[in-house]
Order: sequence, then C-alpha cells, then structure tokens
Amino acid sequence: MALEEYKRKRRFEDTPEPPPEVAKKKGNRFVVQKHDATRLHYDFRLEMEGVLKSWAVPKGPSLDPADKRLAMHVEDHPVSYFDFEGTIPEGNYGAGSVMVWDVGTWAPLSPVPVNGKYVPGTEADAVAMLAKGDLKFRLNGKRLKGDFALIKMKGRRPGSKGNEWLMIKKHDEYVVEGYDAGDIDESVLSKRSMDDIAGDARSREWTSSRPAGRGRLKAAWLADAVARLDQKKKQKTTAENTENNDAEDAEKSENRRKTTAKTKSTSQVAAVQKVAPVAKPEKTNTTSSATSTVSQANSADAPQKRPMPTTIHPMLAESIEKPFDDPDWLFEIKWDGYRAIAFIENGKVRLVSRNQNELTTRYPELKDMPEFIKAKTAILDGEVVALDVDGRASFSLMQQRTGFRPGGKRAAEKADVPVLYYAFDVLYLDGYDWRRVPLEERKKKLASILEPGDSLRYSDHYEAQGKALFEIARDKKLEGILAKKRNSFYEERRSREWLKIKIRHRMECVIGGFTEPEGTRAHFGSLVLGLYDKQERLIHVGQVGSGFDQKLLTEISKVLKKLETKKNPFYGEVEALRKVSWVKPELVAEIEYAEWTEGANTGSGPKLRAPVFLGLRDDKDPKECGFDQTPAQSSTG
Repeated sequence: MALEEYKRKRRFEDTPEPPPEVAKKKGNRFVVQKHDATRLHYDFRLEMEGVLKSWAVPKGPSLDPADKRLAMHVEDHPVSYFDFEGTIPEGNYGAGSVMVWDVGTWAPLSPVPVNGKYVPGTEADAVAMLAKGDLKFRLNGKRLKGDFALIKMKGRRPGSKGNEWLMIKKHDEYVVEGYDAGDIDESVLSKRSMDDIAGDARSREWTSSRPAGRGRLKAAWLADAVARLDQKKKQKTTAENTENNDAEDAEKSENRRKTTAKTKSTSQVAAVQKVAPVAKPEKTNTTSSATSTVSQANSADAPQKRPMPTTIHPMLAESIEKPFDDPDWLFEIKWDGYRAIAFIENGKVRLVSRNQNELTTRYPELKDMPEFIKAKTAILDGEVVALDVDGRASFSLMQQRTGFRPGGKRAAEKADVPVLYYAFDVLYLDGYDWRRVPLEERKKKLASILEPGDSLRYSDHYEAQGKALFEIARDKKLEGILAKKRNSFYEERRSREWLKIKIRHRMECVIGGFTEPEGTRAHFGSLVLGLYDKQERLIHVGQVGSGFDQKLLTEISKVLKKLETKKNPFYGEVEALRKVSWVKPELVAEIEYAEWTEGANTGSGPKLRAPVFLGLRDDKDPKECGFDQTPAQSSTG
C-alpha cells in the first residue's frame, strides 16, 4: 500500500491528520506546508499517482537558482492532506503547527530540453524521472512559479535510506535573487500567521485527555516516550501513597492493640513495632533527601557576585556501564554533538570548544542565540547538534557539517546541514557566578531565562528514573543518557558527580583484510571490515583495532595468514591510514559499535563508529553479513 508508512507513524484517534486513503482520480496540484515540528521546515508535496509525493525542506523552497535547498524525501501523504492546516498535538508524530504556505498546480517537464529550453513532459516522464532521481517540473502557485528540479544526492547518510535530494530553481523570468521563504508568514488559505494557528482554538487541533508532552522537547518521538514515562511515574506514586496510607492505618491499629494488650512481653511489643511500617518515614526521607539538601544549599551556596569569567573548562562525566534509579539524581538525554561553552555578552555569542578552540564562525546560524536569552550576560554549557528529521541528534550529520574525515583528514564542510544549541546548564548570569549553586537550582534558572528558538533549545531532565529513560534512548537509537547529582556543584574537571551511560550496538561483519601493526603491537594493527550490499558487493565499513589481547592477536593472525591473497575483495574505496594486506572474505567477526558515521564525506559510504572486536563467528555465512543489520531510522514529513 502506497500510504503504509504514513499509516504506521500515526495514531489517528489522537491526531487531526486525514486517514491514509489513496485518491481514485489523478490530479496535478502541489502544496507547500510550513511545519513547526522538531524544527521549523517546509513540506513540499506533489500530487502524483493518487498520493502526495513529499519532501521536507528545512530552509524552504527558493526562487533563487543560487540556493540548492536540501530536501528530505519522506513518506507519501494522502491527497486529502492538501489543505490540512492546524496543530498536531504533542506526543504525536510531527507534533506542531502546520500552515498552508502555498498552493497551485504543477506539470512535469521533458527530461530532454529543446533548443536549451525545457518543454512540457508527460506523466510517464514524471514517473521515470522520479525513479531516476532527477525530477524536473513547472510550478504555477500563488508564491512559487517557474521551473524547478528535485535531484537525488549520490552520497548516502547512514540510516537515512538515501533520502537526501536537492531542490533547485531553474533560470527563468520568475527568478528572485536572495529569496527567503521565511520572510512570508501568512497562510494562503486562512491569512493566519504561525502564531495565530498555534494559538487559535478554531484550528483543527485534537484535544486529548492525556497529559500534554513537555513542550520544550519539541521532538514528538521523545515527548511521546516521556509522556508514557510520566504516566508510569504517576501510577507508581499512587501505589506508594496507597501503600503509605495502608501503613498508617496499620500503625494506628497496632498502637490501639498495644494499649490494650498490657500482658504482652517487651520483646513482643518490640517485634510489633518493627513490623509496623517503619518503611513510611524511610520512604519519606529518601524521597525528600535531595530536596532538603538543595534547600539547605540555597542559603549557603547562593550565586556569588563576580566579574564574568573569560575561560571555562567544561565539567566532564565519568563512564559507567549500567543505568540506575535514584531520587538524588537527575537524568538527561545525551546529545551526540560537539560540546561548547556559550558566552553571551553585548547581544553577541562566543562559542568555545572543550579544548578552548573558537567555534563561533563555524556555526553562523547560532549567532542569534542571545535573542532567546533573557539576560544581558550569561555563560551556558551545552551541545551543538545536528538533528535528523525526527529530531534525533546525529553525529554523522555533525561530521558532514564540519567536513570530518577518518584519520583526522578534512573535506569540504556541508553548510546545508543545519545545527542548533541544546543548553543544559547555566554557569554565569548578569554579574553572578552560579557554579557553586546546586545543579537542580541551576537547571530551574536556565529554564526560566531561555526561550526556545530556531537556534537554541533547553535540554530537559527527568527525576529518579534512569533505567526507564535509558530504555527510551535505546529504543530511539540515541547515544545514551547522563546522570547528574541534583545537588552537585559545577566543577571544571571530570567528576563522579556526573555519569554517562552509553548505548552500544552489535553486528556481524566480514573480514577482508588487516593493517600493519604499529609501535609495540605484534601481528596486525586492525581488521578491515565490510558488509555486502544488495548487489552482493563487499563494501568497506571501517577498521577495528580494539578488543584484542596478545593471545587473541596471535590466534587470529595464524588464521589470517592462511587466507592471505593479493586480490582486494572490496568494491570501491578502502580508507585506511596504514598498508592493508588482503584476505579471502571467509571470516565473520562480531563487532560492538556506537553508531554509523558518514565515511569521508564524499559518498564513500557509512563507517562504524568506535568499533570493538568481540570474537569470530564460525556459525555465520559471510554472505549473510549485509547492511540490513543496520538499525533503521525514520524520517519526518
């Protein structure tokens, strides 16, 4: 079914979006919907084959040919979505306000120009061009007019299913240099602004009896998961209250019994007192210990009036293996990006890395951060992240943005990968140093001065339930979580007061070679790994040099020597810093890894991040080791 993915992502009893029905008659309309979801973007949709073929365009369509707009090809939408305008409630996929920004008709252009000009094409041309990844068309809308092209990008980001396209305006009489869709904030249907739609009770918003998700999260996948977590917490609290009430009744009953039972021995009375719910004061003390600690700290550890520091060394977390629950700790999502201290002063922001490198000019779209901070001077701690279309931090996208290449090499930066700043701590504010104030109070202050915008978000926290948040992070393919003592001060060093719990994945890879050893290491440096694609070609996915002891190096080296060959078993480029010796692709290694990252930023394919060797698998056929083992990630529309 053409709309199966659209249907799978939505709960139609909870959202006002139209049901998944394929239109019986064909049309040639197009619509652009401005969508303030995880981040503001524009959904470009073409009516075709009974559905709306859809692309999410982060910066919006442009009438300037110089603008090559990134467009993420997302799931087909029903034709009835054409005039949808309103609000998708928090907790639902794509939560946020939707405006009909432009409407009109479209027509395919012939893929072959005549005398240098594009001429009208046929519907068959459109289907063929879409399949090929080079769709040329003409728009006749209220705002968008003229010839355009949607071109599929050759490079493939890991987990994205190769859905990156570029939307480009062709040179014609409708060109407008410097065009910015963001300058227009009015619906072509209702004449309302995005703020009007978000606050209008008449908009097609479904009202839920469930508690609303935390608005500061914005990402629907996280808000929905947190709503379930909050519900479990409420159920647990209700159960505990019931238990405590029962305990109080039992205690009162026991006291009455003890008053009348004067013939009982002292030992019997002591035993009864032990059975009577001493658990209640213990539970009360445990629950309120962190709060009382913060209250005591507030009087002794208030913000100190000091000049604004010019240098901050970020507080770092110790690593632990397993999540835990504890009321004295706060738990946060670990945003997988680049750590940065933000100095706000005189309406400007200066970004500095954990190694004291200047980052300000690298991320020009963050220059408006001061507009969203209710303070004249401030120092924030946070993470610069690139979000995928579902609002999940992607280290791969960050690598593409910065031009990172394996082995410390660099490629051209991809400025069309947008970033934002997730703030999770405030260290200085309007003349006062907050580093000796307990974390919980710092987080409250940060939330009160921050107004989430396009470039800035507040990183929320969750109390006590580290295990549940860890499972959410695992299910959503995130890097992990952080645990922070709620009464901890900000120390400019690595500390046990902050802990990080990372999520690791496993898969089987084919060994296609090994590199020369380095330094004191014997036998080999690392194993060169690959996976088979759908054409049964072995594609290089990285090297693994961790997880070996001396005994294992010796044993595996003996097996590798027997399989050595002069023929390279890989298809395409193999990126390695040291000389590679090839082996017949007959060995399967089980690998643990953090995530996929983009290889070389030049379309050479995804690479494993932080792989660790776990062992050889003699029960696996190398041909079974394909890319279908990779965790899938969905995209938004």
